[in-house]
Amino acid sequence: MSIDKKDLPGRVYAAVNLDILSENIRAIRSTAGERSKLIAVVKADAYGHGAGSIATWLERDSSVGGFAVATVEEALELRKYGVRKPIILLGYTFPDSYEAIVREELRPAVFKADQARGLSDEALRQGKRVKLHLAVDTGMSRIGVKPGKESLPLVQGIASLPNVEMEGVFTHFYRADETAEESVGVTGEQFRRFTDFISICEEGGVSFGYCHCANSAAIMVHPSTHMDMVRAGIILYGLSPSGEVGIERIGVRPILEMKSHIVYIKYIDPGTEVSYGGTYTAREVRRVATIPVGYGDGYPRSLSNKGWVLIHGKRSPIIGRICMDQFMVDVTDIPDVSEYDEVTLIGRDGKETLSMEMLGDLSGRFNYELACCFTNRVPRVYLSSSF
Repeated sequence: MSIDKKDLPGRVYAAVNLDILSENIRAIRSTAGERSKLIAVVKADAYGHGAGSIATWLERDSSVGGFAVATVEEALELRKYGVRKPIILLGYTFPDSYEAIVREELRPAVFKADQARGLSDEALRQGKRVKLHLAVDTGMSRIGVKPGKESLPLVQGIASLPNVEMEGVFTHFYRADETAEESVGVTGEQFRRFTDFISICEEGGVSFGYCHCANSAAIMVHPSTHMDMVRAGIILYGLSPSGEVGIERIGVRPILEMKSHIVYIKYIDPGTEVSYGGTYTAREVRRVATIPVGYGDGYPRSLSNKGWVLIHGKRSPIIGRICMDQFMVDVTDIPDVSEYDEVTLIGRDGKETLSMEMLGDLSGRFNYELACCFTNRVPRVYLSSSF
């Protein structure tokens, strides 16, 4: 892969390596096994990595069976990009979206009778079939039917509606990324409730094409839950589900690096305050560099006075409060630093690495949250040796 750095945005950019994404897919595919269909979760703009470009790349990968998003709007955006593989809607869908769901052959989650009837009516109107995925609440207490015999009449009623196909049934684990014995037991109990309910439905005459419950953490540490389909989310992007379940378990790697450049360097005297509120005061002469990135780009303000960046392969501490569009770092101890030198906000520089997990820990944020919060002011640049 070759790209001339002069062609990259100078202020800030996020470089997304699609070749590493493909390597991650192969690692996940190997872990999940050939029996389980692999669904790539690209909600929240592919966890901040750019859903359209990510899904377009994975559309041509035969080992990816489809995609999952949270909202209809996210799914329709993928269709605009030319994505034709199945798209599962994991969240609630409102009646004003039924026409688009049926027209674009999306797979909505259902768990209420009125919702199912509305989708059935719209499918009849369009002369098409709508494929549903029944959501089951086995412990998350979010959306889904209760996994017991009392829910069977509801499921039978949904399955009997005209122009409806019960393509799938799913649940979501809420402690699969914890390795303590208690947490493992909770996940096992969720899985038992789920499989018992599937048996209840089958005995009641309702069967499903796909049964799925394994999220990223469960793919890695709970192989018995893989079933017909797995939903790979955070590990697609080479990020860890939690501090207890790290990516080293299956060998995926981060696909994103974020870079900027120094725009100004100055010396400040002892007693000089830096940035809003004067929360940093120089005790001696310091050399300070200004970076043209801030919380308006989604870079966490909570990194003020405690985060760092990488310059010339060395850590440079953030001093003072991070502003909306700029922040300052101390480069006194890094020799030969010049204006326009590259700054690594996330990624590797020499032997040093600044990961999303590190930034999350420093800023008091979850790595998922951090990835999703980078705004569209940060251009995503997609790299691959096949371009």
